[in-house]
Order: sequence, then structure tokens, then C-alpha cells
Amino acid sequence: MGNSRIFKSLNAADLASWMAERGEKQFRVRQVLDWIYAKRCSSFAEMSNIPPELRTALADAFLIPVLSNIRCLGSADTTRKFLFQLRDGQLIESVLMPASPALYGDRSARVTACLSSQVGCAYGCKFCASGLNGWKRNLEAGEIVDQLMLLEQVSSQRVHNVVFMGMGEPFANFSNLMKAIEILNAAWGMGVGARHMTVSTSGLVPQIRQFAESPFQVRLAISLHAASDSVRDKIMPINRRYPLADLLNALDYCRLRKKQRITFEYILIKGVNDGLDQAALLVNHARRLGAKVNLIPYNTVYGLPWQRPTAYEQKMFFRCLEDGGIPVTLRKEKGHDIAAACGQLRLQQAS
Repeated sequence: MGNSRIFKSLNAADLASWMAERGEKQFRVRQVLDWIYAKRCSSFAEMSNIPPELRTALADAFLIPVLSNIRCLGSADTTRKFLFQLRDGQLIESVLMPASPALYGDRSARVTACLSSQVGCAYGCKFCASGLNGWKRNLEAGEIVDQLMLLEQVSSQRVHNVVFMGMGEPFANFSNLMKAIEILNAAWGMGVGARHMTVSTSGLVPQIRQFAESPFQVRLAISLHAASDSVRDKIMPINRRYPLADLLNALDYCRLRKKQRITFEYILIKGVNDGLDQAALLVNHARRLGAKVNLIPYNTVYGLPWQRPTAYEQKMFFRCLEDGGIPVTLRKEKGHDIAAACGQLRLQQAS
């Protein structure tokens, strides 16, 4: 069992190859996938229309659930953070967010899941909590998929949107990320529409170009957080490897290939990146790409020195973008009271 593979890391072609090697009929592929994703079974023994010997072979070769729910923290705005444990004991966090504010426990009509792609993060953004405990490993595709399945199971809610904005840099785990997207999107899988999924990256230029060539119409968000190299170098080490000129050129290419609007995520940090000079540069970048901007007031992270700007300073930055004709939102934080908002996904102990 220790050598068992994660079933949810398989796509339909992988399972078809495994079945063919055993001399099984190919219609068994659809039957097994239906049990896993439509019926949500957690044991091969439940698959009543599968021959017993095939059920045994599947159970010997594969694991179905690979995450366990350790802890759930609720929020006043109905955002909830889940602490999941992997087979090797590592911990990751996933978040469920209402698509619109819902108070006093009432459910929003639509729900977004924020999924992790790595255990920890190696990219060391100075304002972020996810990398404070370092990088441990990449998640397998099935561990990414299982987050969504477990979120729906424990919450009894259907997830409508998926964002890869949890722990880790998704594009640093590119092959597993894209495999997970395939499974989440497939009609035989989770059936999440590609345009209802968003991948956020700190700016890995080669992977952005790779992503541009992928067949999936998944949306792209860039964790920008500064509009000049001098500021971005200080808070995002990745910028020293892929400076803004290279990043913007890659985004030009991605926009050309995907024909989709890109989003700039921009955390406002007092005295660091909230000046109107940065806002003016951001207008230029967004106008060049036809991008929209999502402004996020900084959320306090224990042990880090940063603060959010005042409400007035936030409004002035917002107005500069708005006056520049840029589609812009100032995000209402969700989950700050449970350390679930952006920059707050810090590993916690289960007790």
C-alpha cells in the first residue's frame, strides 16, 4: 500500500493504459471514473458493477482519498479555512469563500475554492506568510484535485470557481498543476468550467509562455504588487530573475494566444508600493495589456513589519487607476479573522 499511486492523479488516458495492460475492456474506464467523480465513492469496494478481481487490483494499485481534514476555522463572513493532512504528514491549507458577502452564516449563491499547489513556498515574497516555514515539496495532481473534492464533501457545497492562490507558486509545479486542471475541467472529472478557474503566478516567465500554449481557457492572474523594478526587487525576489520588461513581454504573448483579460493582483503596503508614482506606472502596464487590477489592502502577518495604508490612501490609489480608465476593484477582505485572506495562508499546527 505504501507504493500505491494516487488515483486522482490519473487522467482518462492514464487509466485506459492501465486497463489495457491488464486486458480489461475499455468501458471499465468510464465506469470507474463515474464512481470516483460522479458518485464520489471513497473505496473501490463500493464499485458494485466492477468485477471483484478488478476492484482488488485497483485497490492494490491506487489510493482514492489522500487528504484528511484536520481542522476547519469558520469566519464571520462565512469564509472557511481547512487544514488538510497529506499521506506523509505534511499540512496544507485550502479556503472556501463566498462569491459575495454573506453574513451570519448565510450561504452565498456561489462559492470559490482557493487551492494550494505546494507544501510551503520557495519564492520568499517579503509580505507573504506562505513561505515563512520554507518549501517542502510539490503537490501531486491528485492532491490538488482531492482538495476540491474534500472541500465539497465537508462543506456540503458545490464549488463554482477555483483559484490557485493558496500555498505555493503554481507555475513552479507546472506539470502537476496542468494535469490537475485537466481533471478538474473534464466532463468525466469534476466538470469545472475552464473560465471558472484562475491561476495566479508571481511571474515565472517561461511557464507563462508555456501556459499560453495550453488548450485550456483558464484565466491568468499576476501577483504584481509593484509597478517598478526598484520596488518589486525589494519585496519579490523573483523580479531579479524575471524583471518587469520580461514579464510584460510574456504577458503580451499570453494575451495574444489566449484572447483573455489578465488580472493584476496588487497588495497595497503602506510606505512601500502605495505611492501615486506606483499607481501611475500601474496604469501604464494595465493599459498596455488591457488588464484589470484587483487592489488588496495588506493583511497583517504575525512576525512581519508591514502595514496596510489608511482608507484615504487606498482610495487615492484606487482613484488614480480609475481616472486612468483601468477596470479596478478594491477587494473587501474575506477571512482576515481566521488568517485565511491573501498572504495569511500560514501553516498552523492541528492543535
